[in-house]
Amino acid sequence: MVKAVVGANWGDEGKGKITDMLAESADIIVRFQGGANAGHTIVNDYGKFALHTLPSGVFYGHTTSIIGNGVALNIPILFNEIKSIVDKGVPAPKILVSDRAQIVMPYHILLDQYEEERLGGKSFGSTKSGIAPFYSDKYAKIGFQVSELFDEDILAEKVERVVEMKNILFEHMYHKPKMDPKEILNTLHEYRDMVAPYVCDVSLFLNQALKENKTVLLEGQLGTLKDPDHGIYPMVTSSSTLAAYGAIGAGIPPYEIKQVVTVCKAYSSAVGAGAFVSEIFGEEADELRRRGGDGGEYGATTGRPRRMGWFDCVASKYGCRLQGTTDVAFTVLDVLGYLDEIPVCVGYDIDGEVTTEFPVTRLLEKAKPVIKVLPGWKCDIRGIKNYEELPANCKNYVEFIEEQIGYPITMVSNGPGRHDIIHRESKLK
Repeated sequence: MVKAVVGANWGDEGKGKITDMLAESADIIVRFQGGANAGHTIVNDYGKFALHTLPSGVFYGHTTSIIGNGVALNIPILFNEIKSIVDKGVPAPKILVSDRAQIVMPYHILLDQYEEERLGGKSFGSTKSGIAPFYSDKYAKIGFQVSELFDEDILAEKVERVVEMKNILFEHMYHKPKMDPKEILNTLHEYRDMVAPYVCDVSLFLNQALKENKTVLLEGQLGTLKDPDHGIYPMVTSSSTLAAYGAIGAGIPPYEIKQVVTVCKAYSSAVGAGAFVSEIFGEEADELRRRGGDGGEYGATTGRPRRMGWFDCVASKYGCRLQGTTDVAFTVLDVLGYLDEIPVCVGYDIDGEVTTEFPVTRLLEKAKPVIKVLPGWKCDIRGIKNYEELPANCKNYVEFIEEQIGYPITMVSNGPGRHDIIHRESKLK
């Protein structure tokens, strides 16, 4: 059986924790898209970790962790990450890397930095991890597949050809020093030696696993609103963040995905530029940011303070619809315990008309939030395991959100730890 764990919104919803929890009863965990430009924070018996490339199931000895073909693979970051968890006492995980995954090249990171510099105030808020240049090259068919590292003739010729092209940009557009193709080739030889023990025909491996009725988790990065087709374009990432892409990014048939767990925060947060209708500012935002997540709302990759907002029913309903949600995991509910009243965005006012459907970017930028205020519960709910034991106003909040988005909330997270989770029966059919 295949389950996908994906985000409903801008990312940072708590997917890492949910994947880590579901991995307990899974055999294989697959990262199927994205690169090291976003992180998943995990808190477990070994400590607190920010993972960027490794799937969030690496902490279990019985699992195999896979880097799928859809991932932007930064090989040194992957290996530093493996070392960092092993150094903290985690048993060495079993890892497979798709022979069809493509490699983030050193010049992708430089191009990302140079372009953000060039754009100045009109930049996209990139993490400068090389992700957009990487995917540009992949679709321009000048990227490097892991499999190509093992054919020296192909590799040397291609490096010469591609570096020649990149040097035109370096020299004439960015006014930066040119690259030496020999240095790039030597770097790729180092990458080859690092990755060689892990390379595998992942699609074939997964095909066999599914025949043996193994449980496979697909772990998405970021959320619906960062999808290049269905997100807030152009303030999006460069690979599809939707569960449907899990089939492509892992190399399995789409009909194998039986469960889509879409992770939704009990409030909103976003990193980077772009429209954010329910955004709050000043002391109100600072207070929520300080209390949020585990140790505050700061990017796991960048450390940047996240932009904060109240729960957005319009964006979340849309996010769940695009993911094909079967189950909603509702996270960080415990954070809201300090509030007397909790505002919720239930609609968008665009040019005087109220809508509950998520619009395209040009209309989204005009949208003003329609707010409904719900009473808070004013207590700490950490440690509660049974839904019925939650305060009445807390249950009312969950049920109000569920009714607004129209998708069943079957998991409620009320703390950062692996087992801080409440399972509930949804009233939605």
